[in-house]
Amino acid sequence: MKCTTILIADDEAEIAELIALHVKKEGYNYILASDGKAALQAVQTHSIDLAILDIMMPEMNGYDVTRLIREQHNMPIIFLSAKTSDLDKISGLVIGADDYVTKPFNPMEMMARVNAQLRRYKHLNQPNEADKKAIEAGALVIFPDQRTVSLYGETIELTPKEFDILYLLASYPKKVFSAKNIFQRVWGEAYYDGCNNTVMVHIRTLRKKLGEEKAKNKLIKTVWGVGYSFHG
Repeated sequence: MKCTTILIADDEAEIAELIALHVKKEGYNYILASDGKAALQAVQTHSIDLAILDIMMPEMNGYDVTRLIREQHNMPIIFLSAKTSDLDKISGLVIGADDYVTKPFNPMEMMARVNAQLRRYKHLNQPNEADKKAIEAGALVIFPDQRTVSLYGETIELTPKEFDILYLLASYPKKVFSAKNIFQRVWGEAYYDGCNNTVMVHIRTLRKKLGEEKAKNKLIKTVWGVGYSFHG
């Protein structure tokens, strides 16, 4: 069985080694990178199952590394940063990160988040014949096995979270999902203050990519005071 490998990218050696210690205790392999370019090279040359990226790194910051990773890979990415504002967290999630941990951090909490992301990632990537059927809604086609979306024959680039939200809603047409329910099912975590904003931002960027900002008949409808639903 393939052993899980985690990329730990942080220019502060003490922090990277602390995380590596706990990663090793969980039975995972790890690769260390001290700057953004080294982190990107590690992803290109190794089979990485999850990446922990510091945002402020030399050579290339975590945001740019994430954008480049997302062009080819959908493994979970956890940002680790001293930036603590809600705007920083939301920006990180919108760019393509799956979670955001602020410094200083509890290593046990970090590993709990790592394990939660790995469970979710492996579950979503389990082959399941029932899940392989494409979902069509007019010009929009969702391919769950490739995790891709096309609109009028053109591929739409979505982050993993945007795809998961769209696939969840489209799998249950006209069913209304609250922001809390979406967060729990897509992020796989317990709901906490601020999650509504996280879901709202992802819905907004998803609509923008689908060209729905000015559309009258939106695929993703807002049910005010309740949540969101998909109307194909």
